[in-house]
Amino acid sequence: MDPISAWVASKDRKIAVGEWGSDFFQFLTTNFAWFFDSLASVLTSFLNGLIASLLWLPPIAVIALIAALAFVLKRSWQLSLGVALGFLFILNQGLWKETVETLVLVVAAATASMAIGVPIGIWAAHNERVYRFLQPVLDLMQTLPTFVYLIPVLILFGLGVAPGLIVTVIFACPAPIRLTYLGITSVPKPMLEAGEAFGATKRQLLWKVELPAALPTIMAGLTQCIMLCLSMVVIAALIGANGLGRPVVRALNSMQIPLGLEAGLAIVVLAIILDRMARIGQDVRK
Repeated sequence: MDPISAWVASKDRKIAVGEWGSDFFQFLTTNFAWFFDSLASVLTSFLNGLIASLLWLPPIAVIALIAALAFVLKRSWQLSLGVALGFLFILNQGLWKETVETLVLVVAAATASMAIGVPIGIWAAHNERVYRFLQPVLDLMQTLPTFVYLIPVLILFGLGVAPGLIVTVIFACPAPIRLTYLGITSVPKPMLEAGEAFGATKRQLLWKVELPAALPTIMAGLTQCIMLCLSMVVIAALIGANGLGRPVVRALNSMQIPLGLEAGLAIVVLAIILDRMARIGQDVRK
């Protein structure tokens, strides 16, 4: 190693990023453990309650309800039949419990991500200073390797379904924020000027002009959010979140090819169903 590189890489000159991070998380766990434990307990109870409720119902009844929801949204019996056949395939593979756990986790994470991301996207669209602050943060969130998310969440919340939900929300949030910002800022200025000419307030412009015009883009954010949540299923299983990711991890560890294929296909089928139903919602709102 050349002298300059050796000087830069010297242990005496190493920037103690790891130690600073460790001290920071030690501070959080020492002083705010009660908050993180309470939040994890509430989320775990809520998610486990939803999962238990769906598992209490006969699988055929749940499948029929979801297929009926698809029909109500789209008025398409072909899609409703496809949804039913997809879930029947999963049931046939013996992965119903894992699918219900994944479905609850994905729906809860997507709902939380949209509830957080849409208001922040609207705020950023109306405040350039906020967007300039958020832009590098969102870039970091979207480029940071997914496994890196697991370290702080695992330290603060431990193992279980609650940290799985939290890490999924963190991973999926940038999509609705960016697409909401894009949708609001892409509203044609003549539409805004027409609303102002009729005496609309800022709130009325938001609800009656900007949001209706930006809705297709926002709904595209929902579709991306659902896909991002599903992509975290396998990774979240590493920190104790049950679901279809668990048999995939088990299959990887023990080289069980049949189990891996079955769980992988179940994830694909669930992804297709959720994607089509999210697009249904977009079509209806248009």
